Amino acid sequence: MNKKKIINDPVYGFITIPTELVFDLIEHPYFQRLRYIKQLGMTHLVYPGALHTRFHHALGAMHLMKMAIETLRGKGHMISAEEEEAVTIAILLHDVGHGPFSHALENTIVKGVSHEDISIMLMNKLNEQFNGRLSMAINIFKDIYQRRFLHQLVSSQLDMDRLDYLNRDSFFTGVSEGVISSDRIIKMLNVKDDNVVIEEKGIYSVEKFIIARRLMYWQVYLHKTVIAAEQLLVKILERGRELVLRGEKLFATPALNHFLTRELVKEEFIQDGHLEIFTRLDDTDILSAVKIWAHNDDFVLAKLCGDFVHRKLFHVDITNEPADEQLVADLIANAIEKYGITKTEAGYFVFTDAIRNNAYRVGDGNIGVLMKDGTIKDIAAASDYSNLEALAKTIEKNILCYSKDLIIGD
Repeated sequence: MNKKKIINDPVYGFITIPTELVFDLIEHPYFQRLRYIKQLGMTHLVYPGALHTRFHHALGAMHLMKMAIETLRGKGHMISAEEEEAVTIAILLHDVGHGPFSHALENTIVKGVSHEDISIMLMNKLNEQFNGRLSMAINIFKDIYQRRFLHQLVSSQLDMDRLDYLNRDSFFTGVSEGVISSDRIIKMLNVKDDNVVIEEKGIYSVEKFIIARRLMYWQVYLHKTVIAAEQLLVKILERGRELVLRGEKLFATPALNHFLTRELVKEEFIQDGHLEIFTRLDDTDILSAVKIWAHNDDFVLAKLCGDFVHRKLFHVDITNEPADEQLVADLIANAIEKYGITKTEAGYFVFTDAIRNNAYRVGDGNIGVLMKDGTIKDIAAASDYSNLEALAKTIEKNILCYSKDLIIGD
C-alpha cells in the first residue's frame, strides 16, 4: 500500500505525509477522532466559517515542522532522519488529547486534567501499540530529549503549533488581523546554544506575530459572544452532571454517560480504562445530548439547552473592575422570580468569572533574537517597537454573564 499520500490543505496547498509511521498514526482511531472536534469550540456561532477541526490543525503544524527542519538543515544544523520523524510525530500528536469542543469544555468533563496530560497518556498508549517507535517523540514532547531545541519547535512561544493556528484560525474566521508570515518566520529560524532563535532580520515578522496573537485573542478567542456560547455549554454539562449524580436518568451516549456519572480527578482518570472511554468522545456526543436535553422535564437543563440550540446566548459584560454586587444580586432575584427557581439554580443563569490575555510572556521560554554580532537578545529588548513590552503584560478582565431575558427593566 502506498502510504506517501498528499493532502490538499486550504491554507498551505499540498501537504505530504513524510513516512509510513506518520501515515499509520494519522490513520489510527485516536487521531481520526480529531476530525470531529472543532478547533475553535463554539466560535462558529460568531464567525460562521470557523468549523475547522483539530485534525486540520495537526496536519498543518506537521507541514510547518517539515519546513522548519529543512530550514535548520540548510543552515548547517545536523538533524537525523530519526529525529526529524520524532519531532514530526510530536507536533502531529500534540493535540490528540483534546476533548469535545477543544478548550471550551477542558476541565469540565474531567477536572484537573489538561489536554496536554491526556496527549501524553495517549502517546504512551500508541508507543505500546507501535512497539516503542514513539519513544523519541515522547521524550521531545516532554522536553527530556538531549537536544532541547527540538522541543521548542513543538512547544514554545514561537512554535509550529502557534504559527499554524494563527494563520488557520484567521483563514477560517475571516479575521485578517491574525494573518502572519509563517513562511518568513520559519526561514529566519536558527539554533544557538541548543535554543531556537530568530535571526535579527526576522524581527519585524515576529513583532507582527506577537501583535496578531494579541488581536486574535480579543477578536476571536475571547470575543464576548464566544465566551457567552462556551460558558453556556459549560453550564449545560454542569447541570447535566448534577442531575445524573442526583440519580436522574438522562439521555447520553455511553462515553458521555461514563463521565457524567463520575467526578474524576487526575489520579483516578489514569486508572481503570477511563482514558480509552475518553477517546470515544467528540463533539457529536455533546450535541446529541444537548438537543435531547432541551426537552427535559428539568426547567434549568431544558432552558439552558433550548437557549443553546436556538443561539439565545448569555449577555456578557467585560469590565476592568469586578461586577457590581448589587447588580448581580438584582439579576439573581430576577431569575428566582421569573423562572420560579432556587437561588442555587439561579447561579446557572447569573454568574461571574475572569479572562486573561497575554500575547508574550517575558521569562517563559523567551523568543531570542540572534543579533548580527552573534549575541542573543529577548525580542522585547531587541525590538524598537515600544508597545512590545506592554504586550508582555497579562491583561485580566472580569466578566458577568446572565440570560438576556433577565436584563433589568425588561
